[in-house]
This record gives sequence, structure tokens and C-alpha cells, in this order.
Amino acid sequence: MTSDNARPRMRRERDSMGELQVPADALYGANTQRARLNFPISELRFNRSFIRAIAQIKQAAAVVNRELGELDPKIADSIIAAAGRVAEGQHDDAFVVDIFQTGSGTSTNMNVNEVISNLAIQALGGELGSRKPVHPNDHVNKGQSSNDVIPSAIHLAAATAIAERLLPAMQELEQALLAKSKEFWSIVKTGRTHLQDATPIRLGQEFLGYAGQIELGRRRIEHALAELRVLALGGTAVGTGVGMHPEFARRVIARLSETTGLKLSETSNHFQAQSTIDAVVEASGSLKTVATSLMKIANDFRWLGSGPRAGLGELALPEVQPGSSIMPGKVNPVIAESLTMACAQVIGNDVTVTIAGQSGNFELNVMMPVAAYNLLQSIDLLATSCTNFSAQCVAGVKATGHGPAMVEKGLAICTALAPIIGYDAAAAIAKKASQTGETIKEVALRETKLSASELDKVLDPAKMTEPGARIQAGG
Repeated sequence: MTSDNARPRMRRERDSMGELQVPADALYGANTQRARLNFPISELRFNRSFIRAIAQIKQAAAVVNRELGELDPKIADSIIAAAGRVAEGQHDDAFVVDIFQTGSGTSTNMNVNEVISNLAIQALGGELGSRKPVHPNDHVNKGQSSNDVIPSAIHLAAATAIAERLLPAMQELEQALLAKSKEFWSIVKTGRTHLQDATPIRLGQEFLGYAGQIELGRRRIEHALAELRVLALGGTAVGTGVGMHPEFARRVIARLSETTGLKLSETSNHFQAQSTIDAVVEASGSLKTVATSLMKIANDFRWLGSGPRAGLGELALPEVQPGSSIMPGKVNPVIAESLTMACAQVIGNDVTVTIAGQSGNFELNVMMPVAAYNLLQSIDLLATSCTNFSAQCVAGVKATGHGPAMVEKGLAICTALAPIIGYDAAAAIAKKASQTGETIKEVALRETKLSASELDKVLDPAKMTEPGARIQAGG
């Protein structure tokens, strides 16, 4: 049994619903404590990027409210300092509300308001939880509503994470793939379509395709970033801006733009911006597309590196750790596997965000917290996975001699014969070569009038890799 002495000390607070016991040393207050009791659902909480973003909004709001004469300078300054500490991550343990909470995120907005209020109260020599001289609603939340602050914080957090982490990570991966494309350009191997042999391709061309996927993925993410730079702040409760100084939103967003380096702007349609999270859905969809591209690339690496003796074995992937607890010497493509799992999570997250996006009932979306969590997790997963894959796999991958060694034995090189002897005759040569185990050249020497030198020219694998190359016999 727990003794009375072991029980945590509590303090009594009052909010609009009445009195409530709150842990004595907690920076949050009664509203947050109610949310803790109401939503004991999971261990999921808003991440660092979101807390940073919402604190930046609170800080900018206090600066603007001071400039507009809406806040006493002493109170405003204490809020500015407290919000700065929160933005820096000094009090992340004070943000305790579950992701699965009120759909507007009001509980988290109040969690932030109460923490900043109490930090400001402490700095001014007041009593923790007293709401004096700095009130969480009247001062910290002045000119704001959860309904415009939470979507603005989601946009700001996502835009910052994309600009600071994801796009640089994708650029790094793209450059690593391009470097390997150049390194592998001289290596000609058998192409594959439907998992079957196809005409020759350069290994460098395969890697150029991978780099192209990442390049286009970056462009898609950049388009999503442009949408996320538009903030809902200024609509307050339902998009009308009730209770807000007319200059408040424009000035706050201008300040955020300056301090973050992002080109932020106020929405031109607050009713759209608060009743939907369409920009979040679009961003998540772009992240899903990137994850799909990365899944394809990672699986190609796994297949091309399969073996080392019973697989394709065209790539030698970096060996980073033992692969089996029972089979000595086994090494697995674990970096690529890690990437595929991260991609699977991102693709699954997009389903959640899509469902959340459908829940904009009338003037407010009511699944913002779970949409935010999944969007921000997806950005983080792709950023870290791209960096890890680039550094621990792509940078160290090597080509083996197995791909070039199989080119001459490939049956699809008979494609080069078709313009000269006709499709049916070329197909017959391929079929015979498949039955006898001979090469296309060996069969063609018997079945056609082409000389060995003419066949060497026609069946030159390197020539087949050139775009638009015309293949003909003779001089």
C-alpha cells in the first residue's frame, strides 16, 4: 500500500469549471490536468517541432500585443521570455496531453498557455497556478483561439521540419545517387522488366532513375511546403476574427516570417483555413509519394544485392552488422530494410491524415491533433531515413562483375536482330538459345547470314543502352 507520505504533493486550482487538484510543482494548470484525466489513451504526445512552433506563435503574439497596446509591457515581456524558453525545449516534460484528445487541440493550446503563464508568473515573483499577474487565457492567448492557433502551429512545425531537415536530407540522397550513377556509368548489365531479362542497360542509368525519383519527390515536397507556409492565424473562433485586434494576425505572421526565415503569409480565406486541413492532407500525400519512391529504391537495392552466391549479386551492399543469430557469416541488407519499414509507416500515416481531413465539420476540423502527429512523424521518418540510407548504404555500395558477365548470355539482346532479320526470326533464335543454353550470337551464326563481326556490331550491349540508337548490320 502507498503511504500518505508517498503521495505527490498537490495544489488546489480553479478554472471555469471549478476547483481541481494539480501536482504542486507542475508548470501546467487545471485545464491541462482535466485533459490528463479525460484522455488516458496512449503514450503519444506532440513532438518537439510542434511545441517549438506553438511557442513561437505565443511569443510573436505577445510582442505584437505589446506593440498594439493590448498587453502591459511588463506582462508581455514575461510572456516573451517564457515562450522563448519553451521554444528552446527547456520544458518539454510539461506538455503532457495525449494526442487523442479534443479534436481542435484546445487541450494542448491550454497546456501551452498554462505553462507559459506559470513560467511568467514565477519570473515575476508570483505563486504557481495563481493565474496572477499573468493569465493563460487573458494574456498568453490574447487575440487567439485554439481554432486558428493549432492549424497554424501544424503548418509552421511542418514547414520548418521540411525546410530544415527533409529537403536537405533528400538533396543529400539525390546527390549520392547521382555520384553512383557517374561511377557506374561504364557498367553494362542486363535490364529487367516483369522480373525477366530485358535489353541491356547501364547500371549508371538505373541509378540515374533513382536520383530522378528523389528529384521529383523534392519538387512535390516543395509544392506542399508552399501551401504549408499559409497560416490560419487571424480567424479566431470560426474564421471571422472576433475578439482580435485588426492588425494582430498580419503583424504576428510577419514577425514569425522574419524569425523563422520562412516566407509565411496569412490565408486569404479564413473560413477555408479553419474548416479544413487540406494543405496537411496534400503534404501527407506528397510524403507518401516520396515514401513509395524510396520503397522502390530500397527494394531494388535488396534484390540487386541478394546472394552473395544464390541471388542476383550485382551490387555489394555495405556490411554493417551480423545478419543472423544462428548462421555464421550471414550479412543482411538491414539499412535498406530499415528504410522500407519507415516508408511503410509513412504510407500508413497518410491514411490517418486522409481520414482526419474528412472530419472538417462546418467551421472546424476536429481531428487536428492526430493529423499533426502523423504528418510530423512522417517528415521526421523520411528525413532521418534518407540521411541514414545515403550515408550507410548508397555511399558505400559497389558494383560486382556479375551483371556484366551475364549480358552476353541474355536472351533479350536478340531485340537488336529484329530490325534486320524480322521479329519472328529473332524470336526463333531466342527460343532456340533458351533451349540449348547457347548465346544469341552462337545461334545467330548458324541461323542467319550475318558474319561474326557483323553480329558483334549488332549485338553490342553498350550500343543498345544509348537512347534512340539505330542498330544495323554492315558498314
